[in-house]
Amino acid sequence: MSTVAPARTPGLPGTEVAALEELFGQAAHPANPVGSAAVVDADERGELLAPGVELLDVFGLNAHFVPAALGGRFTGLETLVDVLRTVYRRDPCLGLGYGAGSFMAGANVWTAGSTAQQTWLAARLLDGGPAACAYHELEHGGDLSRAGLTALPGADGRLRLNGRKEVVANLRRARTTVLFARTDAAPGSRSHSQLLLDTEAWDPRRVRHLERFTTAGMRGVPLGGAEFTDCAVPHDSVVGYPGHGVETALRSFQLTRIALPGMTVGLLDTALRTALRGARGRRLYGAAATDLPLSRSILAEAFADLLLADMFVTVAARSAHTATARAGVYAAAVKALVPKVLMGAVYRLSELLGSQFYLRGGPQALFQKLLRDVQPTAFGHASRVSCLSALLPQLPLTARRGWADGEAAELDARTFTPGEPLPPLAFADLAVTAGGRDPLARALLNGAARASADDELRDAARTWCAELGALAEAATSLGRAPLGPSAGPGAFALAARWTGVLAASACLNLWWHRPADGGEAVPGPLAVRACLHRLGTHMDHHRDPLPAALAEPLYAELVRRLDAGLTFDLGCRPTGA
Repeated sequence: MSTVAPARTPGLPGTEVAALEELFGQAAHPANPVGSAAVVDADERGELLAPGVELLDVFGLNAHFVPAALGGRFTGLETLVDVLRTVYRRDPCLGLGYGAGSFMAGANVWTAGSTAQQTWLAARLLDGGPAACAYHELEHGGDLSRAGLTALPGADGRLRLNGRKEVVANLRRARTTVLFARTDAAPGSRSHSQLLLDTEAWDPRRVRHLERFTTAGMRGVPLGGAEFTDCAVPHDSVVGYPGHGVETALRSFQLTRIALPGMTVGLLDTALRTALRGARGRRLYGAAATDLPLSRSILAEAFADLLLADMFVTVAARSAHTATARAGVYAAAVKALVPKVLMGAVYRLSELLGSQFYLRGGPQALFQKLLRDVQPTAFGHASRVSCLSALLPQLPLTARRGWADGEAAELDARTFTPGEPLPPLAFADLAVTAGGRDPLARALLNGAARASADDELRDAARTWCAELGALAEAATSLGRAPLGPSAGPGAFALAARWTGVLAASACLNLWWHRPADGGEAVPGPLAVRACLHRLGTHMDHHRDPLPAALAEPLYAELVRRLDAGLTFDLGCRPTGA
């Protein structure tokens, strides 16, 4: 019996994904210029898959980064994740190299840019031109407040760039760049701004492009940099208010911290598909590897990890529409937890494949690339530590105000009904902090209180409610201890526990809000229990393997989907992979 309901009701997101899948064709066909063999060959050369770039140009992927109000196809974060996940399933380098930079650049401008800037960038993206987002400098890592590249006014009133930006995706290809720079020599949090720049207008005598940085994974992504020497740019390039660059970045991060891990679920989908095929065709001790209970358990646990990640991402993405001012907490929690889950699952699948995962040729050649490509998920754009650092200062106030308040407003029920229409995303409502409010954790408490005696997940819900209670008690006792990057390991452990509670609430509330007709792809009770069991493992609550009563049905569903050519995520859609 299937542990997951049928695919979602057809609609715009499914139509877009189906059109993209059709363009990609059959991944296994050796003559397919964007098939698996071509993807591996491009990776060996360290190049972005050129036919894939052309395919995404034909599809018009850039339009998905532009809000519908500005003429694009962006109608919601959930749909964007669905579309980009399709690309990541085929080639993570293509997903990151073609799309992520343009999405990140756009998110900053839609959040804080002027009407003229938004209109100009929208036109550029819709014309097919890629954009880059230049935040980081190797000397300062993710500490934006210490970024050293300057954009200070010259005698003619124009800003002049001096300094370097490194490890920037697509900077050499980009027609447009959003660049983070120091615009005031004074110390403090209001000394940096973001600049929206026409890359094609840069004076080549004042800009020196740096060679691509060699990386272990994502070899095809053009990660370069630039060194600026007195390079003049227009004075009206500043996005939003001068000096508000850090604030704008923290607000726009709330979208990218949800979307990027959500896209990477597609990488695990392909890794799991590759590993399952490899295990079914491998003979061990006179039988197929999948005849061994341990093999089936590893595959089922990876499937549960994938569903867990997708459920958390889905709820967080939808909450950006229904609880926009609280999205910062859920975005940081997703980015802190989901990459860890994805990386762990891919690594365990490599152990299942044994020496086959190491080979760069043969039927499982793609796997070694995926194992390398998943690594940047943990630190790219924002690391786990930086995300926990964003959660930690909000934890004591939320424990006192957001969880204890029985009258706190609940999340809109549409947050937990994937595929249902949502209000447009109000970029301007993104806030740096959630103000001590956490309706997703409240939804766990309220849902558990309303659960009927025959609810199969009632006991699991009570277990996670008890975890929230223990977390609240510990968080309120933090006192005046440092709650920034200099906080101790114990404080960071509390922030990590918060991510687990939020993920549990997402899983349980998707179950509690499932439609009566079962028309949506909401996991059944066995699958949700498996996901919560795996979540307990990731939170170090236990180290028990998935019980056979959960692992065997989940493995059967995994095989059913593989044989039917369906994706392993909540969408459960046809795929050519």
